[in-house]
Amino acid sequence: MAYYKPQQIAMNTIETGVTKARSSWTQMLVLGFLAGAFIAIGFLLDIRVIANTPESWGSFANFIGASLFPVGLILVLVAGGELLTGNMMAVPLARMAKRISSMEMVRNLFAITIANLMGALFVAYFFGHIVGMTETGPYLTKTVEMAGHKLEGDFLQMFLSGIGCNWLVALAVWLSYSADSISGKILGIWFPTMAFVAIGFQHVVANMFLIPAAIFAGYYSWGQYLMNFVPVWLGNLTGGALFVACAYFVAYVHKPQSPSSVPAAGTGPAVGGYQSSSATASAGTPAAMALQHSDRV
Repeated sequence: MAYYKPQQIAMNTIETGVTKARSSWTQMLVLGFLAGAFIAIGFLLDIRVIANTPESWGSFANFIGASLFPVGLILVLVAGGELLTGNMMAVPLARMAKRISSMEMVRNLFAITIANLMGALFVAYFFGHIVGMTETGPYLTKTVEMAGHKLEGDFLQMFLSGIGCNWLVALAVWLSYSADSISGKILGIWFPTMAFVAIGFQHVVANMFLIPAAIFAGYYSWGQYLMNFVPVWLGNLTGGALFVACAYFVAYVHKPQSPSSVPAAGTGPAVGGYQSSSATASAGTPAAMALQHSDRV
């Protein structure tokens, strides 16, 4: 099973971030809606399977649910979708490399936030509320219980939990970019995603499904949800942009210029410490690899 090395993943992720940032509004809204719905379906699967498990199973039931949840991210990255937490890593990395503008980055994160919310709310309302998949018997109990845990804690605790979540989720996306086969991508996605769910970190898009599902059932309020949304969104951004994108940018992309570092003829100048793919290749660092369509998400 072939895979790309970290330096190659970094270059590929930059190209992916550029593609994301320059997508049309239609692409972002449609693919963002799908991604929000896919993550919600993964969470709905989690609830439907573990709600009836015996109490004596303890944390093993959580492990089973955590093992099922990655189905949502697999659908996003293999079938196609634009997920906010993944974009919080790839798009800022493209900005750090000076391949896109700050306005393009903000435009993308704004559009995907709205689109993911619409997709998650669709699943919460129509499947959870209208069909009743989160509002009957043990499924209602589990939904309300899990939503209540997400609303516990203060701003700082939710923010830090958001960092932990997207440190792992962004790494899952990063690992998916390392593989050139569907099986490799699934393995790369599965374990970091399972880990964040089992630990209990907060994922802003997953919460877009879970907490509204409990609200539609008559529990909690939209004001309480807003007090969760803001710190978790900011924490997820910090986890993806700082702990993954910035860390790997410094390690693999940014090349501080010295007085003697003059670009070779025909390779083009380095801009802000980031060289074009041809210049990078000539310096011995792998250039961006050709991406398949599924790798743009």
